[in-house]
Amino acid sequence: MIPRKHPAAPGDPAATSPAKRKVFLVDDHPIVRQGLAQLIDNEPDLMVCGQGEDTFGSLRAIKIAKPDLCLVDVSLKDGDGIELIKELKAQMPDVPVLMLSMHDEQLYAERALRAGARGYIMKQEPPTIVLTALRKVLEGQVYVSDRMGATLLQRMVGGKNASATLPMDRLTDRELEIFRMIGGGDSVKQIADKLFLSTKTVEAHRSHIKEKLNLKSSAELLRFAIQNSPDEYK
Repeated sequence: MIPRKHPAAPGDPAATSPAKRKVFLVDDHPIVRQGLAQLIDNEPDLMVCGQGEDTFGSLRAIKIAKPDLCLVDVSLKDGDGIELIKELKAQMPDVPVLMLSMHDEQLYAERALRAGARGYIMKQEPPTIVLTALRKVLEGQVYVSDRMGATLLQRMVGGKNASATLPMDRLTDRELEIFRMIGGGDSVKQIADKLFLSTKTVEAHRSHIKEKLNLKSSAELLRFAIQNSPDEYK
């Protein structure tokens, strides 16, 4: 006989504790995911419901897990977090996304927001700020740092070019993704394989990148890409 489950008493914590909000982690570094999972699972109102390291596998897993929020890195095993955000917004528009990355927010935050993210936070921020950002996005707000917020306001008032100081701002999202992979040491074929593109398409993107950055040769492009890659690629 199955014991009858009695309703929780008024003073019982089970009667008042709200359901935990579910967070899905997407990052290509297992140790980073482990640290984030420990941070989030230690909170009384949050829990990690799944993890992923690439674009396509994560997209499938997110559909199954049905999280309340996705925490996504810019750099993924098979591509780019910006592209994952675009797919998520197209297929699951009600799932908010917070981008967490070591990439410079001045270059990526606005791109992430345009793609559909509800916030952008640097990995260098302390854990308390990460949790604050998570909760703000879960509450329906947008989170960016004070510095980035001021930059976005300036761009709204004076136009994007008023504060666009990085040469890479001239690149499209796809071109910036390929630029970053070049800086990480990937060959044209490796980039094509990872992004499911033809080598001819990657070569065309590379030519456009050189033109927009005023670089004359592939060697100059490689040097510039390495110099402007985040520390994780050096």
